[in-house]
Amino acid sequence: MRAALLLGLALSGPAFAREPKSVAVRELHVVTSGGFTAAFEALARKYERDTGVHIVTEHGPSMGDTPQAIPNRLARHEDADVVILARSGLDKLEQAGSVTSGTVTDLGLSKIAVAVKAGAPTPDISTPDAVRDTLVNAKSVAWSDSASGVYIQSVMLDKLGIADQVRPKGRMIPATPVGRIVAQGQAEIGFQQLSELKPVQGIRIIGLLPDSLQKVTPFSAGVVAYSPHQAEARALIAYLSSPKAYPIIRDSGLEPASQKAKP
Repeated sequence: MRAALLLGLALSGPAFAREPKSVAVRELHVVTSGGFTAAFEALARKYERDTGVHIVTEHGPSMGDTPQAIPNRLARHEDADVVILARSGLDKLEQAGSVTSGTVTDLGLSKIAVAVKAGAPTPDISTPDAVRDTLVNAKSVAWSDSASGVYIQSVMLDKLGIADQVRPKGRMIPATPVGRIVAQGQAEIGFQQLSELKPVQGIRIIGLLPDSLQKVTPFSAGVVAYSPHQAEARALIAYLSSPKAYPIIRDSGLEPASQKAKP
């Protein structure tokens, strides 16, 4: 009996108490760019209900010089387990070792849309020639400082042959939805991913750019290399890319990416 008592004390002593216990992860930090924000907010709420894991969300553009830009956040080692951004930017982060190799997963495909302030005349964007005339005649134009805006400023305007006419009256908008600039009357016409324009009040979305001018941007997720929760981050990405996420992704203005897409 004495021996049993001594054994019980030994098992409850400091050496036994120091044995590590496995604690389930109850919180994940995600940084997402604007193109996938609306979809992610809805999916995150559902994931929290289904798993009990709390999702802390931060936002930032896929690229650019602002402190909020996702590459700059990772360079500062901000709390982050998963990042969601344009695939071209995510591929660079993977190559730089900021994102765990082999975790890049396409979630949604985004197209560029055009918007004006609610109540303003509707410009014609039905053909490339119509887009050219609309841009030449517009008093002011806005596009984002992320993937869609970089394409418009450095590729599309040259393709239309109007770069010299439009760039001087164009504004690249950093870290702010282009739709908000249009709604405030600071730009007559705005270009951004459809999924980023849809949530903005006070604008009218005219439609998508014509196919010959369109640029499809894959928005993708990856696990942050310095995250201490690698397995849990992978599980979240698996959920975001699963068929059960497709209806929410479509409702946000994106097309689900069921397979690897061309950036």
